[in-house]
Amino acid sequence: MNETRLNPLNDFLFMKYMGEEGDEEQLLAFLNVVLHKTGNDGIVSVKILDTRLSADIIGEKAGIMDVRAEMDNGTKVNIEVQLREVGNMDRRSLFYWSREYVKGIQAGEDYIDLPRVITINIIDAELLSVNEVHASFHLWEDSHKEYMLTDILEIHFIDMVKFRRLKKKDIEHNLLHRWLTFFDKNTSEKTIQKIIEMDTSINKAHKKIISVAQDRDMLRLYEMHEKARYDYTSGINNATRKGIAIGEERGEQRGIAIGKQKGMQQARINYVLKASRKGISVENIAELTDLSVEEVNHILNTN
Repeated sequence: MNETRLNPLNDFLFMKYMGEEGDEEQLLAFLNVVLHKTGNDGIVSVKILDTRLSADIIGEKAGIMDVRAEMDNGTKVNIEVQLREVGNMDRRSLFYWSREYVKGIQAGEDYIDLPRVITINIIDAELLSVNEVHASFHLWEDSHKEYMLTDILEIHFIDMVKFRRLKKKDIEHNLLHRWLTFFDKNTSEKTIQKIIEMDTSINKAHKKIISVAQDRDMLRLYEMHEKARYDYTSGINNATRKGIAIGEERGEQRGIAIGKQKGMQQARINYVLKASRKGISVENIAELTDLSVEEVNHILNTN
């Protein structure tokens, strides 16, 4: 285990080495590796886009993707890293896909102008029952699985839990294994050095991580995101344990569901209050917690 290494899948850090101007080389390399499975590799260039999506659909809640980009053929791609169990990840992924899809057309334009959109989810939870580390989905006809309705929708799930369980990881020949090994915080320093020596794109990402670690302000933001995740998870776990006890006492599962829901709500409230007391702005709290500014203000005003 590498105790001193920053977590490459921290959402703030991931954006810093994959989603900023100048990160095109490593983003392009990663996209080509992931999309090789579905024959969409061979991307020559990529343009990194603003990660914020306007708040106009679900309760004025803005969407924030970890990385948004446009490939040289006009295809849009979203990448989201999710290290905690948030529930409804399948619907969340479709929501972000749909937001990007409808953004691709202006009033008066033809439907043919709508772009292909690819969503890539890097998850640290076993969401899917399939055994593959990397699963991909399209729109297929139910009785004729070989017939695709359209290729405009493509969704990928990359499961870090399943990857860690692999007994043999081939970083020499399997480029996806190489990237996922780099993403794993517990990868040894020796293995990291080996990877960055054999892959210039990963080496560039590694240097960006080092630059964040050496910048006091950036490191503070990284730590804030890490703490938000831990506080959130702790709140859910505590409330889930209470829910299990309630459910067992009542002889039902409803108590477990109630406990988990309350845990998610209370974990967010606790973090918003703590962050505010430390002088963190409402805007930064909203970004850290995936809440809207209005929701953060409501919590502060009612607690």
